[in-house]
Amino acid sequence: NLSSPDSFNGWSNKSVVTEFILLGLSSSRELQLFLFFIFSVFYGAAVLGNSLIILTVITDSRLHSPMYFLLSNLSFIDVCQATFATPKMISDFLSEHKTITFKGCMSQIFFLHVFGGSEMVLLVAMAYDRYIAICKPLHYMTIMSRRACTVLVGVSWAIGILHSASHLVFTIDLPFCGPNKVDNFFCDLPLVIKLACLDTYVLEILVLTNSGLLSLICFLLLLISYTIILATVHHQASGGTSRALSTLSAHVTVVVLFFGPLIFIYIWPFESFTIDKFISVFFTVFTPLLNPMIYTLRNKDVKEAMKKLRNQHVGSKEAC
Repeated sequence: NLSSPDSFNGWSNKSVVTEFILLGLSSSRELQLFLFFIFSVFYGAAVLGNSLIILTVITDSRLHSPMYFLLSNLSFIDVCQATFATPKMISDFLSEHKTITFKGCMSQIFFLHVFGGSEMVLLVAMAYDRYIAICKPLHYMTIMSRRACTVLVGVSWAIGILHSASHLVFTIDLPFCGPNKVDNFFCDLPLVIKLACLDTYVLEILVLTNSGLLSLICFLLLLISYTIILATVHHQASGGTSRALSTLSAHVTVVVLFFGPLIFIYIWPFESFTIDKFISVFFTVFTPLLNPMIYTLRNKDVKEAMKKLRNQHVGSKEAC
């Protein structure tokens, strides 16, 4: 869908793209109906699972601790990450024409990097929390105060917003004057940039540097934190340390699942591969679902709190 203004950022006599066509995951009608059902179930489970974690942490006073405060914020980001593109993908499975407006496309790019950047920094904050709990247990509540946790969450969101805004500030003014087909189910920044009517090599390098640098810094901080923790545990083997360490494997699993796809993306950031769509689905649909499964199934306190919440709900129903 094109319009033809007299001038657009210096590009006169050019048609300006007002909407993009999303090619989606498949052109097969039968497969799209199957995927509609599958992703509806996964999306519902991701939102329900993460919302349940947030509700459990809020309602159970035993979970009012720094670790669970950060975990509930991670669940909130996962809900947002699952929602920015998945509902449209699900609805597009039932639509013959899969289009998105220019503003909608820019919004998807913005929210993808806000939630992705915020989650990376929050994972570092959670690793720092485990480092203090295991390496400095006597000072844990002093260092990880409510104010400190709030600051850590605020910084994660601030970095995510700044990271995303730095991408959007130059993307939104690019001249899109012809090709408008995005080979994915949402507006992925590298794919959208390649549709611009100019040489995008410098912009591609800027995107790679911006996102790659943030990912690399967060990954190195996580690696350093977990290395120190493992070294400390190797020399100390107390019951308290063992209990604090019980959540470490869950954290490491989430980090691997989150950064694994990112590493692949930034090895070939502007090359198109069939597996790219799978990685996009994994990042936006499956990762938000896996996080609550990993934390709740391996965490005794959360499972007990959820059981208590369920019993209270059943008891209130019986009383009525």
